[in-house]
Amino acid sequence: YTALSTLGPAYTFRTDVLADGEIAGNELRGNLVFRGGGDPKLVIENFWLLVEKVRAYGLQRIQGDVLLDRTAFASGDDDPAIDGRDDGRAYEVGPDPLLLNFKAVGFTFIPEPRAGRARIVVVPEIAGMNTPASIALGDRPCAAWRSAVRADFSVPLAPKFTGSFPRDCAERAIYMGALSHDAYFGGVFRALWEREGGRWSGRVRSAATPPAAALLASLESAPLAALIRDSNKFSNNVMTRQIYLTIGATRFGAPGDTDKAERATRQFLASRGLAMSELRIENGSGLSPRERISADSLAALLRDAYYSKVMPELMTSLPIAGVDGTMRTRRVAAGSAHIKTGMLTGVRAIAGYVLARSGHRYAVVAIINHRNAGSAQRVHDALLDWVYDNG
Repeated sequence: YTALSTLGPAYTFRTDVLADGEIAGNELRGNLVFRGGGDPKLVIENFWLLVEKVRAYGLQRIQGDVLLDRTAFASGDDDPAIDGRDDGRAYEVGPDPLLLNFKAVGFTFIPEPRAGRARIVVVPEIAGMNTPASIALGDRPCAAWRSAVRADFSVPLAPKFTGSFPRDCAERAIYMGALSHDAYFGGVFRALWEREGGRWSGRVRSAATPPAAALLASLESAPLAALIRDSNKFSNNVMTRQIYLTIGATRFGAPGDTDKAERATRQFLASRGLAMSELRIENGSGLSPRERISADSLAALLRDAYYSKVMPELMTSLPIAGVDGTMRTRRVAAGSAHIKTGMLTGVRAIAGYVLARSGHRYAVVAIINHRNAGSAQRVHDALLDWVYDNG
């Protein structure tokens, strides 16, 4: 709500590529610079397009290094490692001005019954990553596939998979985010660059854009309204954190950090008369056991947003019960509920809007904090059905 109201639904993020050196024939005699603008969804297909724009100059060889300009955000906002674990889970990836493909590597297991194995396909390609070509098939039930395949990402560029993949399963995938932002960006760029004959013997390193660097190409993101839809529909934490930091950077100047983002958010809430004395924000995504808000405050925000000019964009971003996003499989409220879900260890939450059978629309919030909160989905679903039937 804060982002849509302060940045605007049409706000876009820009990623630039610059040459720090002379281009002579097909060679850059210097460094290639990527300057990040905090794009929450710089996915591999868009990055490929950006690299192709650079190739349009006829470049085949980079004599120097690849510099990554991350000055749009303050440094030190690392991956959160929620609950004290740090095992490379993709949903815990931290923000970065040059966030590429959510810093995720997907390992897809494709069963080949005649060969008695499942082929392992890696997307995107990471230069220097050594991944097993396959894993044996086994007889475990498909429902238990994730426990049957044991993944070891302790050496990120040499992942290991042991156990077996159930032969009765269709394709399944595991996503890893254990590489550093530098290693991931450099590995993806090198793979793209060299696959089509490009040469580059330098290294990748973080550095501010040199003053004399010349712009080669730019890529603009989709508008903010579309990005927030992706973020909310699929509960993408790192996209949300990118947007949160951008709120602070836009209001108080770069580099964006969590202090600026919180100040900007609280100023907006105050301007709407939304007093939330209990509110605690750590990273902006809710992926923190220290963040706090009351159900009453969240319901007040939903009511205020409903009568605001950005209501259509906000409501469209929320998962629809029984239709899409994180509510796709929950057949409740006859498909008339736009609900954002949330979960942590010991926490289950829902918040959004229900259009009741009567034609009245209600803001609904329910937050359960309990060691058995993982079993609370039926309670939330019963509440949504009750509001739909009785509201």
